[in-house]
Amino acid sequence: MTRYIDAFGARFGVEPICKTLQVAPSSYYAARTRLPSARQLRDEALKPLLRHVHGQHFGVYGVRKLWHQLRREGTQVARCTVERLMRDLGLKGVRRGRHIRTTIPDETAPRPADLVQRDFHPPAPNRLWVADLTYVRTWSGFAYAAFIIDAFSRYIVGWQVSRSLRADLVLTALEQALWAREGPFDSLVHHSDRGVQYLSIRYTERLAEAGIATSVGSRGDSYDNALAETVNGLFKAELVYRRGPWRGCEDLELATLEWVDWFNNRRLFGALGYVPPAEYEASWYPAPLPAGAGTQT
Repeated sequence: MTRYIDAFGARFGVEPICKTLQVAPSSYYAARTRLPSARQLRDEALKPLLRHVHGQHFGVYGVRKLWHQLRREGTQVARCTVERLMRDLGLKGVRRGRHIRTTIPDETAPRPADLVQRDFHPPAPNRLWVADLTYVRTWSGFAYAAFIIDAFSRYIVGWQVSRSLRADLVLTALEQALWAREGPFDSLVHHSDRGVQYLSIRYTERLAEAGIATSVGSRGDSYDNALAETVNGLFKAELVYRRGPWRGCEDLELATLEWVDWFNNRRLFGALGYVPPAEYEASWYPAPLPAGAGTQT
């Protein structure tokens, strides 16, 4: 009411508006001169913080994740308050839309069995890696991004962006993952769809050389590689669609590097207890013993 009278008071007059709205003019003037309440003061202090934290995380967090992130940073605030202030500020979480499948199955290549059977809950790191690739439109043509994710923590262990869909795209991502994790890989399963890149001779031979078991989902069934499809969807929703259009492959590659670093070290996941993948994975490893501990005297 006060905002309405402020907006139209000069045009129609304060008292005529109050008479039409059946409000005493004194009530309007009292509201104009009243000191801000404690809630209003706290709201004004929280709004810049919400904008800052929301922007720090690629502007993709909705109410739930933004509330958890504020609590992680030491700001105790009610979830309903975050929801109300986000609505006032026009802040929204990202929504994922439909995507186009890029899998091209090779009908002639031998197909490994499905060793995962939609169970994406390994008991430890380096037990199950899931892999997939997706496409991105740029001004200079299509670019393609390949990811390898550790299913235990959703940590992206390997990735690559390329102009080509050749096997080098996924092979480079695999080499990065092998270098990052070092091994041993005797208990590791690599799971993918039936794309020709993942069934190529060079790729399967590199997996065998590293001692990694190969697993492939059934044909035409995205649920058999749902975790990798989810990461592709997040990549598109949180980076590609929000920051495009892209000038070219190099532009996308630099942005993907920044996004992967944020994804691994800062992005919150409800399934992981609202901690980032790196933090969730680090909590699994036993703490190192203090210097001198365990020695006999």
